[in-house]
Amino acid sequence: MMSPKPAISDDRLARSSPVRPAPLQVIHVLGNSMRIWSVYSLYLYVSSQEESIVAFIFTCLVPATIIFLVLQKPWKGRALPNSQVVPTVVNGGIMALYYVLWGKGLLACGPLLALLGEYAGAVLGVLSAALYGRNVNLFKKVGGLAAMLLSYYLLSNGWATRTFFPFYSSGAEEEVPVKAAVGMKDMVVPLTAGILSALRRVIARRISLKNQLKRRLHAITVASATCFLFPVAMWDTILGSTSDSIVKFQFPSWAYMSTILFGIVFAFYVDNLAEERLHIVFSSPRHLMATACCIILMETLYGFNFSVLGFLLCTAILGFGIYQATSLDRSKRGTPLESHELSNGAFHTDLPVTSLPS
Repeated sequence: MMSPKPAISDDRLARSSPVRPAPLQVIHVLGNSMRIWSVYSLYLYVSSQEESIVAFIFTCLVPATIIFLVLQKPWKGRALPNSQVVPTVVNGGIMALYYVLWGKGLLACGPLLALLGEYAGAVLGVLSAALYGRNVNLFKKVGGLAAMLLSYYLLSNGWATRTFFPFYSSGAEEEVPVKAAVGMKDMVVPLTAGILSALRRVIARRISLKNQLKRRLHAITVASATCFLFPVAMWDTILGSTSDSIVKFQFPSWAYMSTILFGIVFAFYVDNLAEERLHIVFSSPRHLMATACCIILMETLYGFNFSVLGFLLCTAILGFGIYQATSLDRSKRGTPLESHELSNGAFHTDLPVTSLPS
């Protein structure tokens, strides 16, 4: 008599499951690192050349749009209905406004605060819980929001720098460059850009239930954002630049190429891979942890006025706030997709969602 086949133990499954997404995690970390490197290169180039940041981003969006259209070919396949195309075009306007505010915030606050300001989109998780959530601890969400505001307040007052971190003691021989703190007033610009970025992701997720459809619609979104950004870039260039500097952009520069490839094109596919395969959404503590490690590396390599201890303290408070503001009750969790939607600011409703045509 044959003995039954032994069942695979839970320990073996637990040991084997993390092996599969390991290459994907490496791709996610490398893609995030290259994107952050492109942000620092963009900041150094534009601040040294005194060019219009909005016009520079527009010149990067034009070839990025061509790349997305060639790769995705949204005109092929089943025709997209107006119920998807119209929100996608509107989403392009939100993306254009995001790039304007993000570029202004990058020049005013620096790359560190501009990158961390993108995680302000977790505020939408608090809003969705307050408006549409059921059986959620609202005080927990408000506490997470307060922790996020505290972190951004400390960052705006220079706690991530050696100059203004109160617990940093410099030696007598060390010369720390003195620069005024940003202040919460200027910090509002990158925070607003972060909220717009999260709103754009929520709209894109709501109108595209399939991964392939999401990529096709994203190509239309980027093309729409480029069209919306054109008059703003021209106006900003005319007002903020001299007549000789309008055509002064050095297109073959590393800042230009890295912004197109790693900051716009590759960043979308990496974030999409992390969300679909690794279940890591942008406004999440895990994503923040990877970004923080890359920021520490960039700040150290470029030799900026940077305090590792102060930065880790502010990032820990921010990560705790994001976790509290976006997490669901552990005993009442829904599906994995539902929890990830809330962490990126998706609105939960009881209305049934029908499948959309691809």
